[in-house]
Amino acid sequence: MDTSLSLVENRQFNNSLDLEEKQESFLKNSFGSIVNNALDICLRALLPDMIENQVIEVKDTILESGLKEGLNKAVENAINLGKSASGIVTGKFESIEQIDMAIKKGGIVDTVSDILDTSIKNVQEKKLIDKNIASLIKKGKNTIINSITDNIEDTINTQVKSIKKVEEYSSKWKTAYESRDFETMTKSYNNMEKYLKQTMPLENTIKEARKIENLHNLIKNNGKNFDISEEEIKLSEKLVN
Repeated sequence: MDTSLSLVENRQFNNSLDLEEKQESFLKNSFGSIVNNALDICLRALLPDMIENQVIEVKDTILESGLKEGLNKAVENAINLGKSASGIVTGKFESIEQIDMAIKKGGIVDTVSDILDTSIKNVQEKKLIDKNIASLIKKGKNTIINSITDNIEDTINTQVKSIKKVEEYSSKWKTAYESRDFETMTKSYNNMEKYLKQTMPLENTIKEARKIENLHNLIKNNGKNFDISEEEIKLSEKLVN
């Protein structure tokens, strides 16, 4: 049993990073992917005569000329402004709806639009890309921004679905636990973890998932024996907080 508890403690230590930092990192990565994908798709359409490698080179040049750095700063500012406008005082998002509201009130799309203008201007002035290519990208900028906006909406919708899946498999795990059905517990646990990796880290969702994880591992490391003490169960719950 001591080995089981030490495994739980190690996992708790590995998850000790500040939740607010995790959320900011998740959003930066998400927006980075959104902008990258939008540029990929739209530049191919705007520059049909260019081969794949040339399009990628143009995209990377724009990203490295202020867009990537500016995007990270824009996300930080939008998060702070959005939290303030949404009345979030804890510093942490508690729901996807709060994130959606913060993104809209934080004006991140308008900020990205301005940063994109600046980045295109930078690469043109430094002659890193041909002025005709820069002109085509400027003319098609609205297409890029519309793609980013659509992808943000898709990401929010995907997050809502992922959270529902985490909740669904958490519920299935609990039902299987009550029935002492370890095989079904394991399937539900693995599915819960899969969707959890794709989900914005929210405190209540993480805590509930970690309670399940800790108890699941206690039983697993006890030879799938459900006869564990009340003290061990309570300790596994305390390690979540």
